Amino acid sequence: MIRILHTADVHLDSPLRSLALRDAELRQKVQTSSRTALTRIVETAISEAVAALLIAGDLFDGAERSARTAAFLMLQMERLRERGIRVFYIKGNHDAENPLTGELTLPDNVHVFDGRGGKVQLAEDVWIHGVSFANRHAPESLLPKFPAPVEGSVNIAMLHTSLSGAEGHDPYAPCTVGELTAAGFDYWALGHVHRRQVHSKSPWIVMPGTPQGRDMGEPGPKSATLLTIDKAIEIEEVPTSAVEFLHIQVDVADTDSDDALRDILRRTLRDTARNLVSESGVVRLELAGSTRRRWQVLRDQDVWKETAAQYARETGTLWLDKVVFDMTDPTERGHTATDELAGIMKTIREEPGFYETCRAEIEGILQELAPQRRAELLPDEAAMDQLARRLAEAGAERILARMKGATP
Repeated sequence: MIRILHTADVHLDSPLRSLALRDAELRQKVQTSSRTALTRIVETAISEAVAALLIAGDLFDGAERSARTAAFLMLQMERLRERGIRVFYIKGNHDAENPLTGELTLPDNVHVFDGRGGKVQLAEDVWIHGVSFANRHAPESLLPKFPAPVEGSVNIAMLHTSLSGAEGHDPYAPCTVGELTAAGFDYWALGHVHRRQVHSKSPWIVMPGTPQGRDMGEPGPKSATLLTIDKAIEIEEVPTSAVEFLHIQVDVADTDSDDALRDILRRTLRDTARNLVSESGVVRLELAGSTRRRWQVLRDQDVWKETAAQYARETGTLWLDKVVFDMTDPTERGHTATDELAGIMKTIREEPGFYETCRAEIEGILQELAPQRRAELLPDEAAMDQLARRLAEAGAERILARMKGATP
């Protein structure tokens, strides 16, 4: 029996992508979470006594040099070397040009496949095949570069690919599940798409997903894949993420008082903490449902945001990302003065000059922030327009809430 651990898309040194991580302790957790995930992968490899660790691309996030990351990586690879565990690594689109592996002499238990492709014997009847990206772009299929499977052996192939396409991911090394099936390998260790997917069981075609989510766009607990080869190949998930991003909808339809709303918020967050797979969670709450108290809640939204944040901290494992208010009021009928005001504000927001004024105000405020914080908030020109629109819409909603929620 042989065991092998398969991961991909670790993205060491990935920058923070959530704009709401203002808590210093949480920021530290998220900044170091990709290293924590790799450490857990290494610890799993040791505890399960695997023969090899497969890293199917994007071990690094980019081409930035980092002495700290280099030292960390060397330490983890040496831990595996001490236990006789081999590492097979292919480069993906993010780390194809990363200088770390080019300048470091990795321990001799690490084999990095190059862009020409090749195969390495792991055991008497187990072979590992792999092809790296030669540069950041691979617009054509890499399948022709794979050597033929070794007859009479278990053949595992490593490939970083978007397959036939995946939402949110650029097309890289395109190929189909049918083409992979026809290639004759027993297990395809894929990488690139951050959501775990088992595309086939005969042969196994597995996209393990990222071992650590980076923001709300990568929700839920993350994992690596453990293979057990004993006549046949069996797989199982092993948890890896240190921080879990969660989007939770709370139905507030039956909350007819502040006490009722507080109770459901506290209960929801306690249940979430109890069921958490990772050690920490970042929660985005969406208050939804039809309630007559919609405008009172919106009027006091700052109070409810802070209340939810305190309940999250009370669990000891959760942090609040934000609260989204998406409620409706069943009592609203016909055309009212506030409806007319809402229409006027919408017309004003659609005027080009309005957003130019908003941008000027935002730019003035940004000058008071540190350059790094400005870069986090507004990484590009489009982000400025999106922020201006969000603030304008939120402001209009706030005015209406104060008017309609003036009395309970």
